[in-house]
Amino acid sequence: MYQLLKGLRVVEGSAFIAAPLGGMTLAQLGAEVIRFDPIGGGLDYRRWPVTARGESLYWAGLNKGKRSVALDLGSEEGRDLAAALVAAPGADAGIFLTNFPSDSWLSYDKLRERRADLIMVNVQGNSDGSSALDYTINCATGIPFVTGNASAQMPVNHMLPAWDCITGINAALAVLAAERHRRTTGEGQLVELSLADIAFSMLGNLGNIAEVEINDDDRIALGNRIFGAFGRDFLSRDRRRFMLVGVTRRQWQSLVSATGLVTEFAALGERMGLNFDKEGDRFSATDEVAALLESWCAERNMDEIRTVFDKNGVCWGPYQTIRQAVEHDPRCSIDNPIFENVSQPGVGTYRVPGSPLRFGGLERQPVTPAPALGADTDDCLRTMLSLSESDISGLHDRKIVAGV
Repeated sequence: MYQLLKGLRVVEGSAFIAAPLGGMTLAQLGAEVIRFDPIGGGLDYRRWPVTARGESLYWAGLNKGKRSVALDLGSEEGRDLAAALVAAPGADAGIFLTNFPSDSWLSYDKLRERRADLIMVNVQGNSDGSSALDYTINCATGIPFVTGNASAQMPVNHMLPAWDCITGINAALAVLAAERHRRTTGEGQLVELSLADIAFSMLGNLGNIAEVEINDDDRIALGNRIFGAFGRDFLSRDRRRFMLVGVTRRQWQSLVSATGLVTEFAALGERMGLNFDKEGDRFSATDEVAALLESWCAERNMDEIRTVFDKNGVCWGPYQTIRQAVEHDPRCSIDNPIFENVSQPGVGTYRVPGSPLRFGGLERQPVTPAPALGADTDDCLRTMLSLSESDISGLHDRKIVAGV
């Protein structure tokens, strides 16, 4: 956690990954992010993984550092309170981050009637507003057809919801860009971004679209090989698998030096008419290069390989399960300053990451856990909408709001 955005207030109405991640990213940089949800929790409040008691570790992970307001969003009065929170006064307020449908009661036009300089960042599935999830976007990008082994007959999905993650970070960036524009011009605006646009724009950014249009090539599945350079998985003598790469010239030279296969690689390059200082030539000879390295790796156990590779600056990494990463990798431990052991109400104490950004001139603040649902309802109604204690009590009595 940092305090760079202290004073900035963002109201979030969201579910699932992209929009909550955008809000959490801002909260971890010091913004006051107030998430409102239906009483009892929204669509993602019980999303797996969950504890034995049914508490969502997913929800806790994506809502760290936020404040929580619980409202009866099925009632006109509850929806009116949500809209009022979005448009509450304040020079650094009036910012709404959401992935709710743009034609709902929370539409930009309706909210702007309450506050003319409103900033609204609306995360969508498709850019036409139609519904989509990361899974239905990813299958359309073509990436599952180049994921997995070439011998596979079916497309392969991956675990990481990449488009949600990238969209969430872009949503936080959109908030900051729009807020800067408002500070210089006084103008608010609606910013829309979709999972589909993020996904297909990244295909363009990485050259995949041009690969088809300019080169008339179709990328094939390569398993664990790296396209366009040398990289592949190998097995040690003690049957542990690791990834070994030589993308840059320096990485390749470090690998050659570490393995002592200088003569063998020189002879291979001469025989094949290739220059292994060029990454494309290393890719073309992946199988032949790998054959030499397989023998070298198979003669050594993982500890020996680690010692040699680390001494020579080789770029490599062991394959490990999530459990192995949690239990043994210092990068995923409290030895890494981004992690702290945090007590999450209703869940327990476990290691939790703060912002992955490292600001050299700023002190990292303690990680704040996700709030209990409705923990800040009364305080937000009091401070943001100037409601009296009597007003708030009446809302509780009519079950328009809830808190803890």
